[in-house]
Amino acid sequence: MFNNSYNPDVLSCIANLSSDEVFTPPHLANQILDLLPEELWCDEKARFLDPGCKSGVFLREIAKRLDKGLEKKIPDRQQRLNHIFKNQLFGLAITELTALMSRRSLYCSKNANGKYSICEAFDTPDGNIKFGRVEHVWEDGRCIYCGANEENYDRGAELETHAYTFIHTENSEDIFNMKFDVIIGNPPYQLSDGGHGASAIPIYQHFVLQAKKLKPRYLSMIIPARWYVGGRALDSFRNEMLNDSRIRVLHDFPDATDCFPGVEIKGGVCYFLWDRDNQGLCEIYEHNGEQVYMDTRALLEDNMETFIRSSKAVHILKKIKCKNEPSLSEHLNAGRYFGFHTKVDWIDNEYGTLQTADGQSSYPIKVKQSEKFPVKVYIAHGECWISKKNVARHKADVEKYKIIIPEAGNPGSTILGKPRISEPGSCSSNTYIVMVLQDNSIETAKNVISYLSTKFVRFLVALRTTTQHMAPIAYSFVPIQDFTKPWTDEKLYKRYGLTHLEIAFIESMIRPMEKSDE
Repeated sequence: MFNNSYNPDVLSCIANLSSDEVFTPPHLANQILDLLPEELWCDEKARFLDPGCKSGVFLREIAKRLDKGLEKKIPDRQQRLNHIFKNQLFGLAITELTALMSRRSLYCSKNANGKYSICEAFDTPDGNIKFGRVEHVWEDGRCIYCGANEENYDRGAELETHAYTFIHTENSEDIFNMKFDVIIGNPPYQLSDGGHGASAIPIYQHFVLQAKKLKPRYLSMIIPARWYVGGRALDSFRNEMLNDSRIRVLHDFPDATDCFPGVEIKGGVCYFLWDRDNQGLCEIYEHNGEQVYMDTRALLEDNMETFIRSSKAVHILKKIKCKNEPSLSEHLNAGRYFGFHTKVDWIDNEYGTLQTADGQSSYPIKVKQSEKFPVKVYIAHGECWISKKNVARHKADVEKYKIIIPEAGNPGSTILGKPRISEPGSCSSNTYIVMVLQDNSIETAKNVISYLSTKFVRFLVALRTTTQHMAPIAYSFVPIQDFTKPWTDEKLYKRYGLTHLEIAFIESMIRPMEKSDE
């Protein structure tokens, strides 16, 4: 028999179009709203703005809370709803379609003044959810507001520009010409720029910064967590956020599927509460499936540049930093050290070309070593041979022992790709970062490999990066060691005085690495 009490929420069933613009499930929207003080729901003068409306779920759930909270102040239900929708709830949709969806969610009609709208106070179909086509402002091929590539986003009138109203203006306060008590939402995350994932242009930071400029009493958004360690277009945003003591609550989800089932977002997501009038330490909630751990601490620890997600990891890192040892990152060189790009074009099974780092020319390469092609080049998925005269940079280091580490790592697994020894007479392409060994010793090379293969090292790298790109800076937490001897995790745990619980934490976080090539 059909159960008349069953009333499914359509907003919990909407499929995401991509990981760029993710719809917020109603239960998640309510968890974020729970960060706000209860007295807001009884305040008939409080104004709320969602600057990136997709489904309208935030405004709808706020309306439910205000409807209940204002019962005593405005007893008549219709008058109460008219007041809430007309005077308290405002939104900026990201597309024409999401504007219609949001109005349908909030007013129960795609037209705010329509026959079936539950609000009787509007005389226009838009109500308080606005959408208007906005154009990018180009300068030197990039949008001055969001960084979009002109080649990709200079589109005709029939195509969506992805130029979002809230962040494509110097004066966002003029959009509604009013002050807001709360700005809240789930903004678009990134724009495709010929790449994908971490290589696309992040834009969510512009929504957060623009919201701060409006100086609401409270700001809360759910965004990707890659800003913790900075990166492409995020370094200044990271510094701004980590040094802002008005961020009083942060919920951190290393696995984004804990918030958005079926959606992969590299590095996870987080949501936060920014409280304009209160400063102090931050309540940090670490989510791991059903497990939640809370600690109260600063977002930016002393002498740190990035946010450390785990409080346990913070304590471990402090023990390591107490020794004031130089960083391994100071001894690593970016992948173009020898002047070669990653790109290799094989013309046939015998020879091909290897592109230079600047992409302006390429050099001939061979499959096999010969008198004219004596220098081995380690490339992605193999090796090739090149003339020594065509080694574009650091020719002298070709004859030294080197350690090469894949620049593309695998967060969530072994962290680093397998390091290997690049023997005298060899070099590498941009696929690898390079550590040149000055003592030119095979024993030293093997000892460095033993160190890089430990869980200890890979744990410290994991703290510094959330993406697959393992540039030298990713190793900034890793201390340099005495490489006249080999290293094991047991030796390192003892050296830094780690407790059984700290050791267990590292062991649980990092997978074993297969024996490296030597």
